Amino acid sequence: MTKKTPSFNSFSDFYVFYLREHRQPACRGMHYIGCTCVIGLIITSCLMQSASTLIFIPITGYGFAWFGHVIFEKNTPATFKYPLYSFIADWVMYYQWLCRK
Repeated sequence: MTKKTPSFNSFSDFYVFYLREHRQPACRGMHYIGCTCVIGLIITSCLMQSASTLIFIPITGYGFAWFGHVIFEKNTPATFKYPLYSFIADWVMYYQWLCRK
């Protein structure tokens, strides 16, 4: 029996689902590490005036996040079914973590 893919009418609806898929603190931590590395790569690229550094952004950002899902959550990342909402949710969750929400 296959699991039905939920549909969402808004980002707010999706974000509730997204947070349920990130219950393990270690998984969220891997997302935070990935987001921090992405910011570091963007800053490095600007300082070095080198666009070639930007190629590592998706590898680093998604690499840490997907590792967290495989090892800690034992689920499939939402990125595969909801790429845009998932990308936005990553940064909302990161912002909320930085603001201690």
